[in-house]
Amino acid sequence: MEDLRIKYVDLEQSENLESHRTNGFRNTKSLVVRRGAPFKVSVQLEGRPFSPKIDTLRVKVMLGNLYAVMPVTFSKSSSKSSWNAYIDPEEWNPLKPSIYICSPASASVGSYRFQLCVLTQDGQKSSAYDNFILLCNPWCSADTVYIPFEDQREEYIQSDSGLLFMGSGTNIVARPWSFDQYEPGVLEACLNLLQVSPQHKKNRKMDYLNRNNPVYLSRVVSAMINSEDDRGVLKGNWTGDFKQGVSPSMWTGSGDILRKWNQSGNSPVKYGQCWVFAAVMCTVMRVLGIPCRVITNFNSAHDTNGNLVIEEYYSATGQKLNRTKDSIWNFHVWVECWMTRRDLESGMDGWQVLDPTPQQRSGGVYCCGPAPVKAIKNKRVDLFYDVPFVYASVNADIHTIILGQGQVLGFSKDTERVGSLICTKAVGFPRLQKITGDYKYIKSSSQGVLVFLTLDKSPIVGEPVSFSVKIMNKQNVAKMLKVHLNAQAKEYNHSPSDTFWENHGVLQLAPMEVKVVRQKIPLAQYEDVVGDNLINLAVVVEDMASQERVLSSEEFNIASPQLIIQVADEKSIIQHSEQTALVTFINPYSYPVSGVLTVAGAGLLQGKVQFRMPPLPPGGIVDQPIPFMPNMVGKKMLQASLWLTNMNVTIRGFKMVSVNSV
Repeated sequence: MEDLRIKYVDLEQSENLESHRTNGFRNTKSLVVRRGAPFKVSVQLEGRPFSPKIDTLRVKVMLGNLYAVMPVTFSKSSSKSSWNAYIDPEEWNPLKPSIYICSPASASVGSYRFQLCVLTQDGQKSSAYDNFILLCNPWCSADTVYIPFEDQREEYIQSDSGLLFMGSGTNIVARPWSFDQYEPGVLEACLNLLQVSPQHKKNRKMDYLNRNNPVYLSRVVSAMINSEDDRGVLKGNWTGDFKQGVSPSMWTGSGDILRKWNQSGNSPVKYGQCWVFAAVMCTVMRVLGIPCRVITNFNSAHDTNGNLVIEEYYSATGQKLNRTKDSIWNFHVWVECWMTRRDLESGMDGWQVLDPTPQQRSGGVYCCGPAPVKAIKNKRVDLFYDVPFVYASVNADIHTIILGQGQVLGFSKDTERVGSLICTKAVGFPRLQKITGDYKYIKSSSQGVLVFLTLDKSPIVGEPVSFSVKIMNKQNVAKMLKVHLNAQAKEYNHSPSDTFWENHGVLQLAPMEVKVVRQKIPLAQYEDVVGDNLINLAVVVEDMASQERVLSSEEFNIASPQLIIQVADEKSIIQHSEQTALVTFINPYSYPVSGVLTVAGAGLLQGKVQFRMPPLPPGGIVDQPIPFMPNMVGKKMLQASLWLTNMNVTIRGFKMVSVNSV
């Protein structure tokens, strides 16, 4: 009888990628599949046909030193809890059998090797080896990351672009971001992140075993995105000096960061701030198959002493003072991941907060979460992980103290400002979705106040900042009031710098009278100061008779002008067919500007293209054509950023385009 040998193994790439929804990873060296679902392998035999009566097939899968061995049967197993392999009798071909290998829905994530053996009755053995990458499977109901809605799976797993919300709650800026999970080298970097983690170095076997659990995976990734304790991806920098690396504001996607980290032998990439840490983590989690979205919390409290109170100090003339380690960031960005929490009591499944920005240690390591959003809302500070820290971020009280000559001149308590707006990108649409009610019970406030400071409209570069101060006399006696107005520039997470504009005056109010004072900060007074920073605007009103003082403040950003992106025949964009986009910029400033335009688009452009923009006079218009050739089907983001070199300001714009198959 002739020898029975394996000639080659066909991993049926196209069929498997389609059925496992991993088409985006088509250019990866290894086959990429999801756990809890079978993938097909065809075996070309030579010598003689396979005979089920005298020959057997066996599969061995290996992850590090862990392995599972299974016989290939002729009946499909219904088990979702163990590895199995079978041949569909209806597809039986004795010279080229097709084998289905199915992992349990709780299999560990990682890069596997597998061995396929054919054994004959007389003891002959022929083997072949290959590789595959196994990811979590949110389409599988037995998987702990299962999310039941297809539009959410498309948004939180498959979408490779999105929006990050920044600025202030009164003037929100939507920044385009390319998650880049299908770009060359990104999958490899995400898997390598697990391999270089301290958990893997300390105990490889336990790490491989624990990788079946999204709680464990997300905690490892949260720590590995920052570089405080390990060979993590990003180095944080909030000093304003970025000469040794890239300013956080200059990044437009995760791919450049992850590739640079992986290619440098895992040296931290310089630099990141909260939105960069969160966006890169979102990429890694989506690659691993865990549903993930980026969250912005406006007026986010950083409570350093754990008392759930943030103290803010002002001078008698409205200048904000740096007197406490507690702080309120105008915005803070983290991620949520969707998973079942079998380690906690029932009712804690669903969205979990994870924060890779290094703020405080958790279990001795700079990471945060997963903290169930339901636990945060219900103040379940006894549950894992880091619920007290996140609860304070969205729910701390603010005590505002006005000081003068070493004495407290005024005091107020605000229970509403922290966590005033929590949001994410809407499913399927490039717009904001409010999720504040997921985190906290919305309180209604009926308490009267003496002074309101409100912006007349969202401030825009090139126009004065217009605002109103509404002052109410709530008593039956006339009042003479001093009114102090003060404006300072500040970064989103810092105390303000020196005052750049102020105004002082006296106002008389009749009993129970209400007056509105309208003010403007001229363009010339803020355009050289603010840049990408925010403005802290405060008013202190002093009753000259009683010397009682009250304060109202507002922190806001000046909205940058937008780049306009247009695409000709945008309804007929075809894969592998050249298209042209037009990027337009109008100079709103009172002086000439020059800079560098960068255009990128995952699935639309290979890498990035750059153009130098010569000096453009005030009111001048520049148009730049951008040829591109889409290589992926679906909704894609074309994004452009213009760095104005003489101002150190970045102008952005994006366009969502739908690419159709040929």
